[in-house]
Amino acid sequence: MSYTIAAEIRTEIGKGSSRRLRHANKVPAVIYGAGKEPISIKFNQKDIINIQENKEFYTDVLTIAVDGKEVNVRVQAMQRHAFKTLIEHVDFTFA
Repeated sequence: MSYTIAAEIRTEIGKGSSRRLRHANKVPAVIYGAGKEPISIKFNQKDIINIQENKEFYTDVLTIAVDGKEVNVRVQAMQRHAFKTLIEHVDFTFA
């Protein structure tokens, strides 16, 4: 099963901007890997909350659509809220 997540480039980086994104039901994330420049992105909470419950989400290659360009990634790490069913941050690596 393949998953595609629509994302946008994040221009503001830091704790304050990440908090503002989370209050707006967005998830801050980063895509990084060897030999490539890291990409800071954001996407809607609802786009990831259901698909992250499947084990394939963590093992298969995902597609992230960033500004009309598709990037193949794998999930490296995910931070969840302590008691709410919310995702706070996701680290992806280039596949």
